[in-house]
Amino acid sequence: MKYVPNALTLLRLMMVPVFAILFFSTIENNHIYALIIFLAAGLTDFLDGYIARKYEVVSIVGIVLDPLADKLMLLTALVCLAIYGSMPVWVLVIVLINESILIIAGVKMYFKKVKSVTPANKYGKIATVLFSLAVFLLIVLPGQAFTMAMLIIALGAKILSFVSYGLNFLKKNASTKKMRP
Repeated sequence: MKYVPNALTLLRLMMVPVFAILFFSTIENNHIYALIIFLAAGLTDFLDGYIARKYEVVSIVGIVLDPLADKLMLLTALVCLAIYGSMPVWVLVIVLINESILIIAGVKMYFKKVKSVTPANKYGKIATVLFSLAVFLLIVLPGQAFTMAMLIIALGAKILSFVSYGLNFLKKNASTKKMRP
């Protein structure tokens, strides 16, 4: 069981290009097949977290790669949806800026002398679930008012999550500076 969570995360990383390829393919029901990949990625995300916690096999590699796999899948889905015209581009721009800042901050924290990684918090998990629901709706019910409302709610949750991570980052940075001679 020790390597299962990381294997699932790697599998999820491999699903990212498969989603995009299927989404833009000319096969019948291409968006449904892409959605199945997106949902399978969500399932592997749940499973790897569950297994890692249950069997106490949480690793630094998993803590770093798991959110990266999540971010790449979400960003890939949003880019595909924006290109296809199912979603406003400005939503994608906000999410790209948000995620880029979080990735840069995470890399900065990891490569400090005192290695530190910020695990997902409840706001991040809620935002992930809401954005997953929004992606599902954007594929299944594009252009519907309810779908757009869910997208805006998910974006609000993403911004709240960003603020939460930002405050945590500033707090960790302040405490790290106090510990230095």
